[in-house]
Amino acid sequence: MFVKKLDFSRPLVVLAPLAGYTDLPFRSVVKDFGVDLTISEMISSNALAYNSEKTYKMLKKAPNEDPYFVQLSGSDPNIIRLAVEKLNEIDGIDGIDLNCGCPAPKVFNHGSGSNLLGDLPRLKEILSTIKKYSNKQYTTAKIRIGIDEKIPVDIAKTVEDCGADMIAVHGRTKKGAYKAPVDYDAIKAIKEAVSIPVIANGDITDFKKAQQVLEYTKADGVMIGRGAIGKPWIFHQIASGNFEVSFELKKQIILEHFDAMIKHYKEYGVVMFRKHLHTYSKGYKNANEFRQQVNSITDVNAVRDLINNFF
Repeated sequence: MFVKKLDFSRPLVVLAPLAGYTDLPFRSVVKDFGVDLTISEMISSNALAYNSEKTYKMLKKAPNEDPYFVQLSGSDPNIIRLAVEKLNEIDGIDGIDLNCGCPAPKVFNHGSGSNLLGDLPRLKEILSTIKKYSNKQYTTAKIRIGIDEKIPVDIAKTVEDCGADMIAVHGRTKKGAYKAPVDYDAIKAIKEAVSIPVIANGDITDFKKAQQVLEYTKADGVMIGRGAIGKPWIFHQIASGNFEVSFELKKQIILEHFDAMIKHYKEYGVVMFRKHLHTYSKGYKNANEFRQQVNSITDVNAVRDLINNFF
């Protein structure tokens, strides 16, 4: 018998999966700030089904990640079943989330991600396959509200009909990518139309916006992705209700993140951390000069000294 790990008696705070950013080190850092649920980067069901070593590494979670979901993408129910069966053998995974929202051409053109929004019977078949064969506690889906035209309620009802336990809604169409205004009315309409928990996602960039979105949509929680890149303390702001974050705390978080990257990726973590330092340094004096230095240093201790001196 499962002990229910998600508590919807208060709004849930979820870290959105973001390819190339929300890896184990990043998730382990934000988890300490009141994030209720972390989710793996998007995992290709094909890669998992055929035992990609790199993919298996992406499934690993930090000790503090509990509960923890894995997000799958895929277009073939048979491959999805194979991937689910692989996940069934791995302990410490509490749920499987189906990506029905990624707008990236290489994902969309493969029939996965937001492509599923244009073929609801196929979406239903794939999500139902996960629900049927998974031995995990939760089956969920992350959606957008359509491909070109908005059909939020139709999509949400399809997800609910599969027996999903929760739905996360990015309030844009595939066509809207990341630039179009987020349609919070569509998220609100979904919340009114289904009985499963609904998590609001899209342009939630600070504590105040999170509160506004929750109040307006009546969603059961917020999911934050890009809003946390370069400022993972957004979760500290939401958990504490305090918008002010000291420079000391920011520096501490940046160093924790750096150390987690080195622990996970060894020396290559220095190179991988460059993109994070580029975003962390936004708004700081002499940021351009700092970025140039960052790009040319590969020694772990030298980068740590640079971080200490700059921030």
